[in-house]
Amino acid sequence: MTRQISRRSMLKAAGVAAGAAGIGTAALPGPAVAAGPGYAHPGLLHTGADLDRMAAKVRAGAAPYTAGFAKLTANRHAQSGWTANPQATVIRGGAGQNYGILYRDIHAAYQNALRAHVSGDSAHLDTAVAILNAWSAKLTALAGNADRFLAAGLYGYQFANAAELVRDHPDFELGRFQEMLTGVFAPLSDDFLVRHNGAVISNYWTNWDLTAMCCVLATGIFCDDKAQVARAVDYFKHGDGLGSLKNAIPVVHDEGLAEWLEAGRDQGHALLGVGLMGTFCEMAWNQGIDLYGYDDSRFLKGAQYVAKWALGGEVPFTANTRKKGAINGWSGSETVTRAAPVDPAMTRPIWAMIANHYTRRRGLPASYVTRIAAKSAPEGGGGDYGPNSGGYDQLGFGTLAFTRDKAQGAASAPASAGAGAGGAGSDPRPQTGATSSPSASASSAADGDLAATGSNEIIGWTAATGITALAGGLLLLRRRDRARSESQAQSQ
Repeated sequence: MTRQISRRSMLKAAGVAAGAAGIGTAALPGPAVAAGPGYAHPGLLHTGADLDRMAAKVRAGAAPYTAGFAKLTANRHAQSGWTANPQATVIRGGAGQNYGILYRDIHAAYQNALRAHVSGDSAHLDTAVAILNAWSAKLTALAGNADRFLAAGLYGYQFANAAELVRDHPDFELGRFQEMLTGVFAPLSDDFLVRHNGAVISNYWTNWDLTAMCCVLATGIFCDDKAQVARAVDYFKHGDGLGSLKNAIPVVHDEGLAEWLEAGRDQGHALLGVGLMGTFCEMAWNQGIDLYGYDDSRFLKGAQYVAKWALGGEVPFTANTRKKGAINGWSGSETVTRAAPVDPAMTRPIWAMIANHYTRRRGLPASYVTRIAAKSAPEGGGGDYGPNSGGYDQLGFGTLAFTRDKAQGAASAPASAGAGAGGAGSDPRPQTGATSSPSASASSAADGDLAATGSNEIIGWTAATGITALAGGLLLLRRRDRARSESQAQSQ
């Protein structure tokens, strides 16, 4: 069922459409939104305009893009000689765990695909396609204890993002990959958001919900499933679990700070959660759904809180009690009275995306987020933050991928997705009249399992001299429209 993408559709997905006008501000250029029955592609963490911006900036030798690209090319997963090791069943949690094989292959596919789009080297695109095709031909099940839900969520959304970068390659088995996402990954994530593994609704911390939410949203967009996207967006706004916006960020304080629930747990999981919520918001934004600004930019306030706390600052904390246990089974509770200790040296590649959205796209102040993004730059990716699962929980490379020129004026939302999510983007809160945030100083990653509980794991670019046409003509078409695309991309 592989679907051929027309040249017109490809160029349309790579373009940038005018965004909705903010109250009393200039219109914000936003990503293109597909006019047809599906979604704009590429349109998960990166749009066509984003990819063009990265390539143009690196080719021009612009900082900090070159430093970000150097982090990518130095990563062992980003090499065209990577060979996939697909498994029929992937196990996370319990006996026979082998999920490290999966996440390393996913990051190799993503990094090679991203490198290909920036450099124009078709060998990397071919490597990404080979990895993804090998897995969709063999993988049939995810197994293990409760941690299998983490595997579904984390690796489902990451798989979709890697595949989104090669979906128009003529050798990529698009239909088969969609079947794998909808048959192996998304059902577990959907089920977790409904049943929470048979536990009371607050038994699982925020990041468990957020992994599932990211998988459901990414799969819905990748497979052009409007109902699935609508479910994910509705859960972000109104879900009962701890991953919905108001449960993850339950208390709003003065001075633009709002408590992140998992700050009472530990630093690693709080960073994971902020990264996942940012990922969710970015994927939605690229389809015209503004969740970054939802509920008076509540996510910004939560990210500011975590950034200040992670930098070693004092933050307020409201004591809370979380019920635990199984439905009709054992029960208990846990009370948290203060924010957990932090190690200011701990970092994850999550901040560039968030800082650039709020300060560059929207022109809002985000001083703590900006400071921690600067401290964490240039951001790397999987394999740069420790050898175990926690170092692979984010796709990373935000310095390369999300650094943006400042938009002229501020606005509230991208172009509406319309039918794309059943009106899911119709409730943004416009932010106006803001100034850019200050920057601060120029890391080491701390170990720790950033997803599962009860685990013993610790969780010279050379400038292209010409334009290479990649297989299937995807990059050739994009480069033919370079002048138009670069102009649009830099306006973001």
